[in-house]
Amino acid sequence: MALKAIFFDAAGTLIKTTRPVGESYALLAKKHGMEVLPEEIRERFRVCFSSAPPLAFPGAEGREIKGLERQWWKELVKKIFEPYGQFADFDNYFSELFHYFSKPDSWSLYPDTVETLAALRERGFILLVISNFDSRLLPILNGLGIVSQFESVVISSQVGFAKPAPEIFQAALGLYRLKPEEALHVGDSPDKDAAGASAAGLTGVLLDRSGRAVRDSFQCVRNLKEILSLVDRSE
Repeated sequence: MALKAIFFDAAGTLIKTTRPVGESYALLAKKHGMEVLPEEIRERFRVCFSSAPPLAFPGAEGREIKGLERQWWKELVKKIFEPYGQFADFDNYFSELFHYFSKPDSWSLYPDTVETLAALRERGFILLVISNFDSRLLPILNGLGIVSQFESVVISSQVGFAKPAPEIFQAALGLYRLKPEEALHVGDSPDKDAAGASAAGLTGVLLDRSGRAVRDSFQCVRNLKEILSLVDRSE
């Protein structure tokens, strides 16, 4: 069956933070009276984020979702700083941190993002984002100038399911009455993106910019431009 749509993960695939997460957390923490090492916070973030509950709130609607998103991140940041003792100004710190990562200039595009999206649109593909993110993603993508490249942006906190749950992929497919075999999903997580999409019946493609992934499990690409060769071969 002909491929009709390409789905993309967002953070780590299309966009990245302008400076390392650990550095941003540590710089703002120092401003609020907490001295921590960026490399330690980077590792704490990795561990705590990977073990956190899904960023999804089944049954929640409207304004309630934004409050739940903020609380989800607040609990995660509390967990990250747990080993460092009392954080006297934590609430103000978290508010500034949450706002910082809502700003488009705190993020940047990977160098291959714009060219790849434009080439895929020229080929007539439906392009969507499927991301385990929150409501801040839309203004970020808009501020970076790429939101118009996508027919839809599907966000876990709004859909009620997070990757690798099949429901989030099914929700994206349903928007355009696509069959799973008509869509390819690209992302940097072996479990959430490549395995999750494959389990839902899509073609899962792992974006492995480091070149360290085990390549016998999924189709892998080293950069977004390699997607063009994949889709051209499928035609």
